Amino acid sequence: MGQKKDLTGSEKSKIVRYLAERCSSLKIAKLLKHDHRTIKRFIQNSQQGRKKRVEKPRRKITAHELRKVKRAAAKMPLATSLAIFQRCNITGVPKSTRCAILRDMAKVRKAERRPPLNKTHKLTRQDWAKTDFSKVLWTDEMRVSLDGPDGWARGWIGKGQRAPVRLRRQQGGGGVLVWAGIIKDELVGPFRVEDGVKLNSQSYCQFLEDTFFKQWYRKKSASFKKNMIFMQDNAPSHVSKYSTAWLARKGIKEEKLMTWPPCSPDLNPIENLWSIIKCEIYKEGKQYTSLNSVWEAVVAAARNVDGEQIKTLTESMDGRLLSVLAKKGGYIGR
Repeated sequence: MGQKKDLTGSEKSKIVRYLAERCSSLKIAKLLKHDHRTIKRFIQNSQQGRKKRVEKPRRKITAHELRKVKRAAAKMPLATSLAIFQRCNITGVPKSTRCAILRDMAKVRKAERRPPLNKTHKLTRQDWAKTDFSKVLWTDEMRVSLDGPDGWARGWIGKGQRAPVRLRRQQGGGGVLVWAGIIKDELVGPFRVEDGVKLNSQSYCQFLEDTFFKQWYRKKSASFKKNMIFMQDNAPSHVSKYSTAWLARKGIKEEKLMTWPPCSPDLNPIENLWSIIKCEIYKEGKQYTSLNSVWEAVVAAARNVDGEQIKTLTESMDGRLLSVLAKKGGYIGR
C-alpha cells in the first residue's frame, strides 16, 4: 500500500468547487487522482468543524480577590468580565470562570433607559400632575416589526439540543405603524398607518380624520365630546401650528387639548398597553412573514385586552401622579 498523499490548498479549493457542482466523492477522487478515502476524510473533517479545546485547570480565586472583584463590579456595572478582573490586577482567569464568579454576585441586566429631564422639565411635570385625568383620551403610536424587539427570542434550551433557527433580516424585516387611544375602560382602535406614509403634520391630520374622527369620535354624544380631553405627545407632527389649528377646527383646543410635559413617556398609561400587545404577538419568539400578518396579530391581541385591563391602566394615573410629586418631578419608570 502506497503512502497517503496529503491534499494541497488548491486541491481543497477544487473539492469545495466540485461539491458545489454536486459531484460525488468518487468522481472528485478521479478528477484529482487521489484515493477516494482521502477525499471522504477531508469532507467529513470539514463538516465536523473545529475540535473542542481541552479545559485547562482553573485558577483559584482567594476571598480577598473576590471582595476586590465585587467592589470593581459595583464601580463598573457596564464593563466586561475581562475589564473588571484587569481592574483588580487578577490575570490568568478564563472567561468561563470570570462569568461564573460574577454570576454568583451579580445579574446581567441592560442599562436603564430614561429621558433627559432637566430642572425645568421636572417643574413642568409637577405642575402638570395637578390636572384632572378622569376624562383624558390617552393616545400614542407604536411600531411593530416582523421580527420583534431584539433579545426577546430567548428560552430554555435542553442540554444537547440545538437552539431554534430564526430569520435574520435588516430593520427587523420591516414594520407597521399603529395608532391607538384609551379612555376610562375603552380602547380606541388600533388603527394602522398606511405603509410608506411618513407622519408629517398634513398626513397625521388626514390619518386622524380617516380613522379616529370618522370611526369613533363622531359616534359619541355631545356631552362626551364637550368633556373629553385629547392627549398626544410632543412629536413634531402633533404639536405643529398646522396640526394645532386643524384640531382647533375640530373643536379640540385650549383646555380640551392637553399640554404634554416634555420627555415624559413614563406618564402615558398607553405605553403599558403597547407592552401587553407586544408580549402577546411576540410570545415564544414568534416572527412574521408579511406586514399584513403582523397587523392581524396586533388586532387580535388588542381584542383580547378587556375593559378591566384598560380601566386598570387609566386609573393607574393616581399612582403615577403621587410618584411624580414624591420624586419632585423626576422619572418614575413605569
